[in-house]
Amino acid sequence: MKFPKTHTLKEIAELIGSTYVGAEDFPVEGMNEIHVVTPGDIVFVDHPKYYDKALESAATVVLINKEVDCPEGKALLVSEDPFRDFNTLTRHFMPFVSASALIAPTASIGHDTQIQPGAFIGNNVTIGSNCVIHANVSIYDHCVIGDNVTIHSGTVLGADAFYYKNRPEGYDKLLSGGRVVIQDNVDLGALCTIDKGVTGDTTIMKGTKIDNQVHIGHDTVIGERCLIASQTGIAGCVVMGNQVTVWGQVGITSGITIGDKTVISAKAGVSKSLEGGKHYFGIPADEFRKKYKEIASIRMIPALMEQLKQQNK
Repeated sequence: MKFPKTHTLKEIAELIGSTYVGAEDFPVEGMNEIHVVTPGDIVFVDHPKYYDKALESAATVVLINKEVDCPEGKALLVSEDPFRDFNTLTRHFMPFVSASALIAPTASIGHDTQIQPGAFIGNNVTIGSNCVIHANVSIYDHCVIGDNVTIHSGTVLGADAFYYKNRPEGYDKLLSGGRVVIQDNVDLGALCTIDKGVTGDTTIMKGTKIDNQVHIGHDTVIGERCLIASQTGIAGCVVMGNQVTVWGQVGITSGITIGDKTVISAKAGVSKSLEGGKHYFGIPADEFRKKYKEIASIRMIPALMEQLKQQNK
């Protein structure tokens, strides 16, 4: 998330009530999670295990819960609760704005796009040309939709990320200030849910086709010309390559990469990154040939047990 204008380190520190290390006029241009930070961004870290990763990231401002040695060319915001203060910044720079109409007056809709009755189009949404948005679709604030996109009934774009911190008093939600971006020539089936990024974009690239009842988590990027069948669940921060085929009821864990032209068979459970150009199935998902050898070996166990039993008589 980039701020509307550049702020100083002192201004940001005053917003969250923190101390800081660095020049008071040090420029701050935005805030992002660590996997999408760029120079000028704030990144937050609240566990010593991840200090080095945050300090060595592309972010030039680190919101941290302990004063440490500050790398050259960077600055620190020292806070007793970086998670809380990251939320404070999200509320300030990307506040929730109530809707005043089914189609917000700030929405931009291209020519020959059809919006069916009952669809909700939120604040500052952009929809391209020649799209069809069917009844009861909900498109939350700031979503971006390209040309020639079809979205079927009941689909929701831009719901919050499923991201919580476990505190003694209960789960504390990390607020979402990102977007959903749907590129050209994408089809979305009925009852799909695509969550917005925490600070960046959840992106469906051009030409991808998604079946009914598919869930895609925050900050995930789905490549070009992918096919994703019904009841698939894709967790946050997944990067899927181009021309990937995912069959029904596949579950994909967070933060992994799936290579180009991968095929994942139905009901597979994907728990690690997958090399492209191969066919996978099973739980945990693995290559077809390897998995079939495992299954064949398992089927041999009863006969081997019986053989051992006979030998021991």
